[in-house]
Amino acid sequence: MVKHIVCFKLKDNSYEACLKAKEVLMNMEGRVPQLVSINVGIDFLHSERSYDVILEVVVKTKEELDAYQKDEYHVNVVKPYMYSVRLTSVAVDYEF
Repeated sequence: MVKHIVCFKLKDNSYEACLKAKEVLMNMEGRVPQLVSINVGIDFLHSERSYDVILEVVVKTKEELDAYQKDEYHVNVVKPYMYSVRLTSVAVDYEF
């Protein structure tokens, strides 16, 4: 199994903006066939080193991760929205 984690700092990190980002990310559920599971969280601590929104996706293999990265909904809907609202992001992918 492979876990793909992305942490986003948003340009507007109000709770409403974070909720909208969460909604856009969660809309992949049922639309992106490679996903075994998806979880999206909103930070409540707001410390200096905090990120605002976290995406955790599980897929079965590295090949499925590649397919997820190229998925039409992910590429045409999710990525453009997140690129438009993010200040920065970091990611990690690992097998477990």
